Amino acid sequence: MMNRDHDSFSDIDSGMFDDDPEPIEVEAYCVRCRETITMDDPHPVWTRKGQPATQGECPMCGGSVFRLGKTDLHQEKSRPSAVVVAEEKDKRNRPQLARDTVYVNFTEDDSVAARQLAVDLTRAGLAVWLHDISTSDALWTGGVHPALRECARMVLVLSPQARADAKVTAAWQFFKQNRKPIIIAQVANAEPPDMIRRSPRYDFTADYKTALRQMLNVLSA
Repeated sequence: MMNRDHDSFSDIDSGMFDDDPEPIEVEAYCVRCRETITMDDPHPVWTRKGQPATQGECPMCGGSVFRLGKTDLHQEKSRPSAVVVAEEKDKRNRPQLARDTVYVNFTEDDSVAARQLAVDLTRAGLAVWLHDISTSDALWTGGVHPALRECARMVLVLSPQARADAKVTAAWQFFKQNRKPIIIAQVANAEPPDMIRRSPRYDFTADYKTALRQMLNVLSA
C-alpha cells in the first residue's frame, strides 16, 4: 500500500512540478537562405533609436538574423533612450553623434567626477557622450552601444572601482581593438591596465585645473 502511494506521488511530482518555461519562438527572414525561419538563441536587443528588436541565428546556415519589433522576450527589459547627442543630421534626417565626440567611460562610483569632467569638456567646446548607467544593461544591435561605435575618442575615468568594473573594461577594450585613442583621467590612486598603460594619463587628484588644461590640449589637437 505504501509503495503504491509512493509510486503515485512520484508520477505526480514529475509532471505537476515541472516549471521549465516554454521556449519563446521568434520567426525572422534569413537573407542567406532566402526564407522565413525560427531563430536559434533569440535574444532581445535595442536599436540606436531605442526601438525593440530581436537577434538570433538561422538554424540552417548559422548566420545572424534580425527582426524589428517587440516580442515576449522584451517584457522584462527596460527600454533605453535613443542615441541623440548632436544637432547634426544626415541626409536621411537620422540623429547622429557629432564629429569627434568624446565618450566618457566611468563606473557608477565615479559618477560625480565623470559628470563634472563632462561639463568642463562641453564648456571647452567638445561634444561629449556620457552614458546613462540606468540603461547600461540594455542589449544593442551589433553587440555594443551605438555610441561606442560612433565616438572618435574616449576619456576613461580611472579609479580602483573602474578597474574592477566589467562594463568599463569592455568599453575601453572595444576602443583599443578598433584603434581609437583613449585618454585617462585619473580620479583616484589606481594604475592603468597594461593594455593602455601608454595612453596619455592626467592626474585630476593632484591639480584639477592643470590636468584639465593638459587633457584639452590633447583632445583639441
